[in-house]
Order: sequence, then structure tokens, then C-alpha cells
Amino acid sequence: MSIAQLDQRELILFDLDGTLVDSASDLYRAMNMSLNVLQLPFVTEEQVRVWIGKGSSKFCESVLKHLTGGLNPEQHQQLLETFLEIYNADPCVDTVPFPGILEFLQWGKAQGKKMICVTNKPEQPARSILDILGLTEYFDDTIGGDRFSERKPDPRQLLHCVEYYGVTKDQVLMIGDSVNDIEAARRAGVDCIVVSYGYNHGENIADCDPQEIVDDLRELLA
Repeated sequence: MSIAQLDQRELILFDLDGTLVDSASDLYRAMNMSLNVLQLPFVTEEQVRVWIGKGSSKFCESVLKHLTGGLNPEQHQQLLETFLEIYNADPCVDTVPFPGILEFLQWGKAQGKKMICVTNKPEQPARSILDILGLTEYFDDTIGGDRFSERKPDPRQLLHCVEYYGVTKDQVLMIGDSVNDIEAARRAGVDCIVVSYGYNHGENIADCDPQEIVDDLRELLA
């Protein structure tokens, strides 16, 4: 029995990277362009897929620890600023929605569900990606990691949605792909389903004690 219980949900919250869209190749491209600026060696797309999922700062930290064996705060700041500038200017070249996403969003819209994108990515590139992919019309709001001073796994973004839309917690469902989403939902007191195909810092999502895992969101509509 799925915990989705979609008929009773008024508000569905979605993570972006690794849940709605596969953005790894654009993050990989922007990172190598940034490393080039700093005259550092390149990384591979396979490595990038392991390091993403916990925000840009953590991503840059993982890259530098791999390349230099340590973390120089000044270099970290320099890489982060360079990366954000390059990535935010062009965040959606090869990024695509995962299979089943469009059908699920179309279903949600037809059912009159309120749907919010809740991401740790800064709001501007998050909105750009949804715009370019034609997904903006499905969302009532996109809450980036820079909207509040706290971000996932802090429950602040999720609790804002509960409060703002005037719903009870059992009317809310979070859909994500990482331990950040599971933890934020747990702390907010809302149910959370995770997808098996996302980015979880190289860890198996099943090891993070999720309530439910699906391979494709269309499974929830069956």
C-alpha cells in the first residue's frame, strides 16, 4: 500500500535536481569551465553525479577535496563564486525532465493540486530551468535555497508551504531524491516519497530509511 494517498493530498512539494530534472550534465559542464578559470584539473561526469545533491557549496567542497586533498577556504569561495556565475548564466543546456515527470505534473494540474518546487538551488536558476523546459505552468511557486536563511534538511521551506497554503500536514506530500528531502519532511512532520534514480551523494537512498521509494512517479498514479 503506497503512502501517497494522493486523493487526500492538497499540496505536493517536489525537489528539483535528481527528482524532477536530470541536471548533472549541465552541472558537470559548468564545474569544468569553473575549474578551467581557476587553472585546476577537470573532473568527470560520473564523479559529479556522486557529489551533487547537497547544494553548490557542498559540491565545490567535494570537488576541491578530491583535486587538492584538502579545503582552502579562500579557494572554495573563489570556486563557488565562479561556478555560480557560470552555471546561473546558462543552467539548462542538456538538462531534461526525468521519465514520468510530465505525466505526473499534468495529472496534478488536472486534479487541481497545489504543486510547489522546493529546492536548495538558488531560485533564479531553478526558475530558469522550469521555464526553459516548459514546466513553470504546473507550479504555484518555486522556493529556492536562497529564499530563507535555512534550507533542507531544515524544514523551514516545507513549513512555510504548510502555513502559507493553510493546509494540514496530512494533506501534504513531499517528493524528493535525497537524505535532505527525507530529513526535511521528517522534521516538518509530512510524508515523503523518494525516487530511486536521483542524486544522493553516492549513497543508496534505501539506506536513508525512507518511507517509500518509487522508480517512476507514474507508479503513484496506477
